[in-house]
Amino acid sequence: MDISPLVYYGSIFILAIFIGYYVVWSVTPALHTPLMSVTNAISAVIIVGAIVAIGTDTSDSGTSGLISKFVSFFALIFASINIFGGFLVTQRMLAMYKKKVKNDV
Repeated sequence: MDISPLVYYGSIFILAIFIGYYVVWSVTPALHTPLMSVTNAISAVIIVGAIVAIGTDTSDSGTSGLISKFVSFFALIFASINIFGGFLVTQRMLAMYKKKVKNDV
C-alpha cells in the first residue's frame, strides 16, 4: 500500500503541533526564558536559511523555484514573528522577577 506524501507529511506536521503544545505547556515558569531563547535561536537559523533560499537563482527550475521562493518568504515572516513574540515573552517573564519599588510620597 502506497501512502501519499501529502498525507504522510501532513500527519507528521499535526503530530509535531500536538507534541510542541504539550511540551511547551508542561514547562515550569522558571524555564520559559531559556526555552524562549532556544526557540529564538532555532528561528534565527530558519531566517538565515530562508534568506539564502530567497536569494538563490531559480530561473531554470520553473514553477518549483517560484514555489520555493514563496515558501521561503513565508518562513521568513513566520520566524520573524516567532522571534519578536519570544522577545516579548522573555521580557515579560524577566519583569516578573524584578522587585517592585514603592514610591512613598
